[in-house]
Amino acid sequence: MSLVRVVEHPVLVHRVTALREAQTDRDTFRQLVSEISGLLAYEALDDLGLGPVVIDTPVQAGVQARRVVESVLVVPILRAGLGMVQAISEMVPLTEVAHVGLRRDEETLRSAVYLNRLPKDLTGRRVVVCDPMVATGGSLIQVCDLVLERGARQVIVLCIIASAPGLATFVAAHPGVQVLCAAVDPELNEVGYIVPGLGDAGDRLFGPPD
Repeated sequence: MSLVRVVEHPVLVHRVTALREAQTDRDTFRQLVSEISGLLAYEALDDLGLGPVVIDTPVQAGVQARRVVESVLVVPILRAGLGMVQAISEMVPLTEVAHVGLRRDEETLRSAVYLNRLPKDLTGRRVVVCDPMVATGGSLIQVCDLVLERGARQVIVLCIIASAPGLATFVAAHPGVQVLCAAVDPELNEVGYIVPGLGDAGDRLFGPPD
């Protein structure tokens, strides 16, 4: 059974189309990434751990209710993954954030880790790895390797657009990791960009690097 899910709700499809458009300005692009990320997190975390609590409503005291008691570790892959964090943290009641940074060699298309803020021990934790674009799948494999080495109970990947070959490469390396994305595009071009994609998500979120 595949753990890859493409969430094709009309409100997501609408936002992804706007995100792809070349004329979408940076502020709108950021807002769209945020909205899509929150919706993906909502879909992915429908089994968060709940615990009992007693509350008072305006009309009755001592009401039995439930609240989320499970804390989720959100791991954005820098830098584009940063654009997803706030919306996920606003949607999910209890979160912590640990950054992982990778730098891609534009000739080899391979990435090297330059920042790793993961806790040393993730035993029993649920971890959500965030990356708007899964192109070759290599960076995502590296980050999930790091997370699983630390004993995470479950890893969920949230991405907005994945390439079909990159997704296949990732699933072959990590068949037990759940992946939710809003779209899967058919191919990569000669420089490793997703086609038709949306360009460089990091540049469109934060501007081109120096």
